[in-house]
Amino acid sequence: MEKKTPQLFDTKSGFNSATKTFHSLRPPIDLPPEDAPISAVDYVSSLRATLPWRDDDTVALINSVTGLRVSFSEFTRRTNSLASYLQNVTRLSKNDTAFVLSTNSIEIPILYFSLLSLGVIISPANPVNTESEISRQIQLSNPVIAFATSSVVHKLAKLKHRTILIDSPEFDSMTMSWNSKHELDRAKVCQSDVAAIMYSSGTTGRVKGVMLTHRNLTAAVASSFASSPKRVSPAVMLFTMPYFHIYGLFFCFRAAALMETAVVMQRFDLKMMLKAVEEFRVTHAAVTPPIVVAMSKGGSTDGYDLSSLETVACGAAPLGKDTIMAFASKFPKVVLVQAYGLTESTAGVFRTVGPDECRRWGSTGRLSAGLEAKIVDPETGDSLPPGKEGELSIRGPTIMKGYVGEPEVTSATLLPDGWMRTGDLCYIDEDGFLFIVDRLKDLIKYKGYQVAPAELEHLLLSHPEVADAAVIPYPDEEAGQVPMAFVVRQPHSSLNEAEIMEFVARQVSPYKKIRRVAFINAIPKSAAGKILRMELRKVAVPSGSSCRL
Repeated sequence: MEKKTPQLFDTKSGFNSATKTFHSLRPPIDLPPEDAPISAVDYVSSLRATLPWRDDDTVALINSVTGLRVSFSEFTRRTNSLASYLQNVTRLSKNDTAFVLSTNSIEIPILYFSLLSLGVIISPANPVNTESEISRQIQLSNPVIAFATSSVVHKLAKLKHRTILIDSPEFDSMTMSWNSKHELDRAKVCQSDVAAIMYSSGTTGRVKGVMLTHRNLTAAVASSFASSPKRVSPAVMLFTMPYFHIYGLFFCFRAAALMETAVVMQRFDLKMMLKAVEEFRVTHAAVTPPIVVAMSKGGSTDGYDLSSLETVACGAAPLGKDTIMAFASKFPKVVLVQAYGLTESTAGVFRTVGPDECRRWGSTGRLSAGLEAKIVDPETGDSLPPGKEGELSIRGPTIMKGYVGEPEVTSATLLPDGWMRTGDLCYIDEDGFLFIVDRLKDLIKYKGYQVAPAELEHLLLSHPEVADAAVIPYPDEEAGQVPMAFVVRQPHSSLNEAEIMEFVARQVSPYKKIRRVAFINAIPKSAAGKILRMELRKVAVPSGSSCRL
């Protein structure tokens, strides 16, 4: 009998020098088999049943504006009632797709759980999208029904079933009384079934529909559940991120699994957010980098009691060290958690866990349970050891099934051996912490040197008179490309182009210097807080160095 050589991992980084693969050093998670008839909703319910503080009277959802509360017992009743109506009256069935066009509300988690329990695929989209953008998304997901708010329903074309308005008395009635009138026939939903079609940001090309399975959601929740600190009472989580984004969808399931109280904001406003933290004694907040930057600046939080805040989780884009230092100085008792993930990876695949890991400033944490990672040289395709920069690839149970209707794009991203290319230039250090350099496609090529926009953006944001900033490549006949900065000044600031250039030049190598500056009113960003560089490139005209948005 052939003797198998044991796999040897470095106990600090998780790197296997034989396979040149990084392995997670988190405690392993026990997942159902892929063909198991267990939906993500069922799995979340099973986790909730293990909590020591389980109490169905715990508040599940709070409307941050009205203060309206929904307990977990009421959440379950409403979910079952709506599922019963949609099954018996609307006649939705397994593998149908439902398009959801709505701002945040406490009705959205109820809708998601109802649809998924029936085996219906949810496909949420940004309500600010144009009619042509929505038409493209509908073409991809091919829904039979849409759920929308009354303010955006006009953007939708006619589908097989009539559109149901989420903010209507009719919808309330569906969630309140139908369970008692009709028997709910539980659909046989397997882990391998598609649960959601989420839309990529579209910042690097045409929007794509990302197919996530019930197993993807199950694995993402299981990993977060296993690494969450044990509590004696439920956390109160403030939702600033949209439910139509993978960040919001993940936290929707996580909150339900951990029996957290979700304080739901319909739209983000810093003052409204701070007021909600004070009023509802929020312990945890899930935010994007612009919010961390705003909280760290000047007297932005003066006059609010934020003493209940324990943790701020930041995702969607990396934070600069200067921003982290400013936040830590202002909120020394608040743990700033960072994570790295994609829509295609069902949100976070690297994250910081606990105060010690969170002190590794600039890092987005260590590899989550059940996953593998590789750093690949973009030129040679060779896998690289700790400390070397290359494209990050991920493999594991949270990786998407593929892009709907786009086999060529899928095969370019998902390799035959299960690895998914992320398109991000990164490195993993000797202790297994991931550091994001930038998107490979966003790198500026200056006279053969590679310049990362994110590094320059972090520097710009450290300037006290800069409210926000973005950097893009600008075409240059001699250099190929030069870094161009778009800057939003603080109110009453008279900061000029020369001062911006000098500020950066003092802190970087000559090839990284900012060569052009434009002052604008706002940096265009996606709902998740990612900079829309394509929009900036459209206004970066050669005729001048200053422009307005």
